[in-house]
Amino acid sequence: MPALFVGHGNPMNALERNSYTDAWRSLSTSLPRPRAVLCISAHWYVRTTMVTAMDRPRTIHDFGGFPPELFAVRYGAAGSPALAEEIRHLLGPLDVGLDQAWGLDHGTWSVLVHMFPEADVPVVQLSIDRAQPASFHYRLGASLAPLSDDGVLILGSGNVVHNLETYAWGGHPSDAFDWAVRFDDRVRDLLDASQHEPLVNYEQMGPDARLAVPTPDHFLPLLYVIGAGQGRRVSYPVRGIEGGSISMLTVRLD
Repeated sequence: MPALFVGHGNPMNALERNSYTDAWRSLSTSLPRPRAVLCISAHWYVRTTMVTAMDRPRTIHDFGGFPPELFAVRYGAAGSPALAEEIRHLLGPLDVGLDQAWGLDHGTWSVLVHMFPEADVPVVQLSIDRAQPASFHYRLGASLAPLSDDGVLILGSGNVVHNLETYAWGGHPSDAFDWAVRFDDRVRDLLDASQHEPLVNYEQMGPDARLAVPTPDHFLPLLYVIGAGQGRRVSYPVRGIEGGSISMLTVRLD
């Protein structure tokens, strides 16, 4: 299986048909059929490493201020306790908790409702330990790489550029900020050159990085994916910057 990082953007993408969601639908048809999806979402950002281990994960509406139609979305994919145990074994000796409470947050289901609209592929989520450095998350991604050879789609969901303070709310058009374009381009250049170390040390990439990644949560899923996909060919099925300061970049590693 390829490894994918998807820029999920606005939760309303779950309901909308636009260039991004159409690309996600097309992307799924180009993939081998996965036996399961392992998603590392920006929105399960806690102080430990856990994996969802329930048979039927709930749909989490972890946002506010959106229309009732979005809160009515239910993504009914099965979980996979067996895969959760596999992940726990792969990440040992790290103590990975088997979670029975979380479920699927919008970083996961807002993308999967387009990629697998029938919800007929089991899905588990892996949390992001906010107490750990970026290098820890890159190493965990590398440890998860064997899953790709065994039919599991490793899916990181976040945004390479994610600055809500400068985002153009209200749906009106906004040109991308220069710093957002520069950082997005720089990330692609580094990926094209298979230079992952600067991305792991993104905080040292200067003022553009400080604006593009004011908090780590939406950037760290990328590190899991490139860790898992070391040595693979990189491509970008989706590109674009929404609202001036949210990168919708999708990174595919085959």
